[in-house]
Amino acid sequence: MESGERGGAVELAKGVYWVGVIDWNGRDFHGFSTPEGTTYNAYLVVGEKTALIDTVKADFAGEMLERIREIIDPAKIDYIVVNHMEMDHAGALAELKKHTDASIFITRRGRDILDGYFKPFGSDDWDFQIVRTGDQLILGSKTLVFLEATMLHWPDSMETFLIENSILFSNDAFGQHIATSKRYDYEVGDLIPAAAEYYANILMPFGVPLLRYLGRLKEYGISPKQIAPSHGAVWKRDLDKILKAYTAWANGKGREKVLVIYDSMWGSTEIMAKEIAEAARKAGVEVKLLHLRKNTRNRIMKEMLDSAAFAIGSPTLNNGIFPSVGDFLAYLKGLRPPKKKAAAFGSYGWGGGAVKTIEQELKNSGVELLEPGIQVRYRPEGSELEMCRDLGKQLAEIAKE
Repeated sequence: MESGERGGAVELAKGVYWVGVIDWNGRDFHGFSTPEGTTYNAYLVVGEKTALIDTVKADFAGEMLERIREIIDPAKIDYIVVNHMEMDHAGALAELKKHTDASIFITRRGRDILDGYFKPFGSDDWDFQIVRTGDQLILGSKTLVFLEATMLHWPDSMETFLIENSILFSNDAFGQHIATSKRYDYEVGDLIPAAAEYYANILMPFGVPLLRYLGRLKEYGISPKQIAPSHGAVWKRDLDKILKAYTAWANGKGREKVLVIYDSMWGSTEIMAKEIAEAARKAGVEVKLLHLRKNTRNRIMKEMLDSAAFAIGSPTLNNGIFPSVGDFLAYLKGLRPPKKKAAAFGSYGWGGGAVKTIEQELKNSGVELLEPGIQVRYRPEGSELEMCRDLGKQLAEIAKE
């Protein structure tokens, strides 16, 4: 294996080590379903001075410390770089600080957030160095450059570039939620689908700051040979592929693809969904038919990432939408997918309401709404099925634009 192992630590380049942990059985990441687990990556950079870049989730602090001890006594760590204060990256700080007096390098906003979490653990007495874009930390033979990445995906976020080895420690950008004993992209296989699902469910709302950040990499002449994120495998051979994918995703670039997302109570809404999907398929575009209780929210958002248009259907329940549809629409509103067009459809018995509610939620999500939606009483037939087919054709035409 090219990534040379030294016990549990993995050497990515001379003097640069992965000292993170693998969460084999993690199945939920604040609402993101992770059936393949995840990793919490931390990196140790050893020159004449030593810096630890990020930590891990608090529950795994002991495992991280054991990996560090394979390389160096934790007491000899000179600096801790905190790229992002979310607890899956910074949770082990309190335990780590029991073993080292290392100075913490962090953004101004990160410092404020840190106090919110760690004052009970004595953070008032920790030594801090506030950094901005372009600031450097010289470790002797190795040099770290800091790049603020505000709102990717918290206000405090930054990334760190190791000049001599051309490694970009990218924190939440370019990650994947997978648990793997392999450290490099080419060792794992095609990582783009996992990276797409990660992006769609975490970074999708932040396309504008992401494009600004990618421009800053060019501005500073940073062309990494490795991208080391805080979740998943390190990018080494597919760098161009993932950078191009991120640019396309941030621009909201869709292709000839339509989604039909729905739930059904007694089958009427499902009949409508199938008619819409089949009509779109016959019109020559890729179609995904996605039942909300049979697909995870994050899988559906991954499919939405490169779709151009979609339809959402629900039966009416208590004058409103079905619970699974409401859950998904709340999730969608937080992620605000860019440059999408959508329509609502659904069935009802003695009183409607679902379609109107869906339409309002789509508007609140920043999605361009195709009106009017389709409402069917009881079971669709005749002209109602034709309306569904017409909607499918309309969605297909939008996807071809």
